[in-house]
Amino acid sequence: MGRSEEARMRAELEKVAPGTPLREGLDYIIAARTGALIVIGDRDAVEPLCNGGFTINTDFSAQRLFELAKMDGAIILDEACSRILRANVHLVPDAALPTTETGMRHRTAERTSRQTRALVISISQRREVVSLYLNGTRVILDQIEVLLAKANQALQTLQRYRNRLDQTLDRLTELEFEDLVTLGDVTDIIGRFELVQRTAREVARYIAELGTEGRLVRMQAEELTATVDEEYLLVLRDYARDGGPRKVNMVRTQIAALGTEQLLEPTIVAHILGLAGTEPQSAEDHVRPRGLRVLRRIPMLPASVIVRIVERYGTLQGVLAATVKDLDEVDGIGERRAVAIADGLSRIKDHVRG
Repeated sequence: MGRSEEARMRAELEKVAPGTPLREGLDYIIAARTGALIVIGDRDAVEPLCNGGFTINTDFSAQRLFELAKMDGAIILDEACSRILRANVHLVPDAALPTTETGMRHRTAERTSRQTRALVISISQRREVVSLYLNGTRVILDQIEVLLAKANQALQTLQRYRNRLDQTLDRLTELEFEDLVTLGDVTDIIGRFELVQRTAREVARYIAELGTEGRLVRMQAEELTATVDEEYLLVLRDYARDGGPRKVNMVRTQIAALGTEQLLEPTIVAHILGLAGTEPQSAEDHVRPRGLRVLRRIPMLPASVIVRIVERYGTLQGVLAATVKDLDEVDGIGERRAVAIADGLSRIKDHVRG
């Protein structure tokens, strides 16, 4: 499942999260063991698949959904789940569409989701299992206790990854001051950023499913991912051949599409960063940062000033070699700020050397 599909699935999961009217209706159906087939959204594509039933077009309520589910046919809702459009409908999706399901209700649900962009919910009458289908992908709705256990486990993994990322970032900063950064170091830090973000997306999915029960998980996740996006972009801007924001966003998208093993390949990462030359790339190849990330750690230093400094000196080593007088000559700095920059770089260097 791609990132855009993941984002859409999270949005759809929020519709059936605890605390929503739709989830209340689903809980009624599960408790009564009546089963149901519910189609949400993409009315234009769903309408041709409907046969029989009757038009309702009334306001949605959990109780109404429950009562209509006592009939065998499908229930059609609008995109916002605010109105019940049709009930007791016989859905006739294309029988040639592939399906891995065996039960009639689930086969119909999967095929309908493949043929339309609707969210299709199938509730098993006997097993009390709620299955969500989106573009042919099936997600089983877990009980809250199970979801909380999975979310907490994912949070623990996220915390381990974040701790290791912070340690590696400190190590990278030390190497940057010593001018000893290699392509392997850059590949390693990019891989760790991706691990944190991919785990964070997994946690976000659990949060979407938990709804009102996921407030604490959301707060913990937000704390663990604070500053990660900003730090990641600064690392990419430091090392990509073209450090412009638009180009770096494209680089980030390409890296996000890599598999875990590809992330560990310096040649692949170097190619995406635009660092690949005529010679084969090695993890030991020396690289130099522009210094954006380190300069960003100096308090009260505007982003526009940081950009001007980097444009003037090119690399972090060039900035470190500049005197207070040299920095004072950069447009928009002045003597006081030049002294603050020099002192700030000195404090950061002392901190990472610890």
